[in-house]
Amino acid sequence: MKITWFGHAAFRLDFADKVVLIDPFFTGNPAFEGDRAKASAGATHILITHGHADHIGDAVEIAAETGAKVVTNFELCMYLATKGLKTFEPMNTGGTIDAGGFQVSMVRADHSSGLVEAGVPFPLGSANGLIVKAPGEPVVYHMGDTDVFGDMALIAAMHRPDVLMVPIGDRFTMGPQTAAFAVRSFFKPQAVIPCHYGSFPVIAPDADGFVAAMEGSGMQVVVPHKGMGVRIDAEPGR
Repeated sequence: MKITWFGHAAFRLDFADKVVLIDPFFTGNPAFEGDRAKASAGATHILITHGHADHIGDAVEIAAETGAKVVTNFELCMYLATKGLKTFEPMNTGGTIDAGGFQVSMVRADHSSGLVEAGVPFPLGSANGLIVKAPGEPVVYHMGDTDVFGDMALIAAMHRPDVLMVPIGDRFTMGPQTAAFAVRSFFKPQAVIPCHYGSFPVIAPDADGFVAAMEGSGMQVVVPHKGMGVRIDAEPGR
């Protein structure tokens, strides 16, 4: 599997004949260095962790351009349909769907989900983490925006993720030390990729604190260059 980070919480997964975007926040993302059309080229699916603008991002536009199917919580699907989204797959916490060649499971995240329009805030379902499983590929767990919580132990036991995408920016999510505590306490992945930092001034500017807090863990921390893919393959026997 090729994994590309575009800054903030936006990722692209390339495997088999699938191109899966997660939280495709390109327009207005200060950390995005590139061209949206190139970043989203060939997209078959778009997964959204929760209903905040910096995670919904360009999902509706990309879906229209590529024909990609959007997978997210029920309320957010219905909301995006009012904005022109045509193809979507609603789900909710605890559910798993067959997306055609891979599975998506929604798990808990401790965060909020909603937008403000005309000065009025309204909720958009729950905030979630996402588990992506494809035959012969590493199991990917994008935590979404979250704090640490004890039931991460259940997620680890049930799904055995190989790759963790972990928010570390603080203020709106775990900070570097809390994120490292969560990873070290509950998981034994092949690779850990920090995210949700280095974009807005009010969150952590870099991953240095997280990398330092993970020292001695024996886990591989991957801090990819934005827009450059890294290859992670499933380990035999995992």
